[in-house]
Amino acid sequence: MGPFFPSTVVALLLLSTSSVLGQNQTLTISPESSDVGFTLGGSLHEVHGNFNVQSGSINFDRTTSRVSGSVVVAAGSGKTGNESRDQKMTNEVLDAPHFADVTFTPISYQGAIAADGDSTIQVTGTFTLHGTPHDLTVPVQLHIEGATCTAKAQIIVPYVKWGLKDPSVFVLKVAKEVDIDLTFVGRLSN
Repeated sequence: MGPFFPSTVVALLLLSTSSVLGQNQTLTISPESSDVGFTLGGSLHEVHGNFNVQSGSINFDRTTSRVSGSVVVAAGSGKTGNESRDQKMTNEVLDAPHFADVTFTPISYQGAIAADGDSTIQVTGTFTLHGTPHDLTVPVQLHIEGATCTAKAQIIVPYVKWGLKDPSVFVLKVAKEVDIDLTFVGRLSN
């Protein structure tokens, strides 16, 4: 077999081990680099705002399409630029004193995640709002550059249908669904 056989076997074992280890990764989300933006349509104007990401850690396996972990958003952190509207949203609509967190817990995904560059996958999981879990599947655009990963998604949340209070008043009517733009930025590790 020649003198190179042991070193060739060791090299192949190292390559296959690093390949397997590279299949299981964790995305640790950076709250200060991430954003949850929203748009709520209305009869007179649209309302735009943002919520703060508190934390997030997503574990995924490239070989089984399994994913676990969660992303937590502070329900009381919503800002629209109007303090009285923000207080009504926080206290009356979201009831943040009783339901402080909005969470998404992924369960699985469909599609392939590129080791570097862009990918689009379908993520299925549980979106918990106002203490009530809702099943949700959302397309997620990923951009991986080295150890940095950016995940973007857009979802429509039928908040009134899901049991939250309709903030409409006599003259000012608002949509019963809110458009959410998610941008999560974080670091990948094995």
